[in-house]
Amino acid sequence: MARLTHTVTVAPLDRGWFEEAAGTLVDLLDGSRARADGSVLLADGRAVAGLRLLKGRHLRSGARYGETPEPVKPGADGRVPAGSGTPGADGRVPAGSGTAGAADGLARPGTAGAGAAGGTSSPGASGGVPAPGPSATVGAVVLRAWRPAHSVEVESRVAEDGLALRLKVRLSEPRRPRALGLSLSGHRPAGGSLYRFSGRGAADLAAWWAAVDRLPSALPAARPPVTARAAHRLAKARLTVTPHPADDGSWRISVVLSVRGRWLLRPVGAVALFFARRPVERGFREAVENAAAQWNTALAELTPRHGEALRAEIADALTETEPEPDKTVPGGPTDPWGPADIGGPEAR
Repeated sequence: MARLTHTVTVAPLDRGWFEEAAGTLVDLLDGSRARADGSVLLADGRAVAGLRLLKGRHLRSGARYGETPEPVKPGADGRVPAGSGTPGADGRVPAGSGTAGAADGLARPGTAGAGAAGGTSSPGASGGVPAPGPSATVGAVVLRAWRPAHSVEVESRVAEDGLALRLKVRLSEPRRPRALGLSLSGHRPAGGSLYRFSGRGAADLAAWWAAVDRLPSALPAARPPVTARAAHRLAKARLTVTPHPADDGSWRISVVLSVRGRWLLRPVGAVALFFARRPVERGFREAVENAAAQWNTALAELTPRHGEALRAEIADALTETEPEPDKTVPGGPTDPWGPADIGGPEAR
């Protein structure tokens, strides 16, 4: 077993500001609505950037969201590739278009993604468009629960380069977050057990604030507020994060990573670690220090606003659009999670 540990110093986050920002974000989303074309609008009428309701009722269990379909760019020959779709006047993507299947993360016979992966975009015998090559990416977010006073649960599905990922996140008491839980699983549909992995993580935010509110001379928390575990057929890993206040008001964060080989990898891994321990330790330290530097940079860029000023800043961030890169949209791949019913946004 390998055990790596490193401690870094980071700028502290004000609990009052964090909880106010979280509550403001939840209130903005709770007051939003979805139009018939699937776009999500805040109470002031501005659309949330890059977000579209693809199926179900807005902020109801089972609602499926995805990115706004991108405009299709003509190719070098001036033609629009088959399987590329843009929404029509009703906000829906025509049948047989690649964006329709990609946005919903689904595939059905006669539509994009129904063919074998081959990277082509010409219709097949059934009129459908074969799925593109392995570099295609498809994603969708499913809302499992929206109870702002109790919990929010979402599930994200992403397929890229033949690898299917599923991430579930649960936040307790979103307006004043107390705990965050997540689970991750991944597999390659065409692969075996070596292409499967899973992981779970939990952050006890109440325990975190209690830990950083201790006196600098007090002992660190006995139980780490942040833990994560990952499992693969060949190895298992455990990560813990424990904060402790420093004399100058900053936080000292101790990160511990334990990795244990499984099956025949155990003796092989022990030999490999014997010769590569220093590079592995150096890489771990650099990763932790880079994460701390990004945290400090993000906090330095935050504006300590409150009330309506904070609300306006968060609303601007939600509705701000970024320039799209110039690229051609291919047809949508098949859904690695299996078939499901397809439907457009319902009346709200």
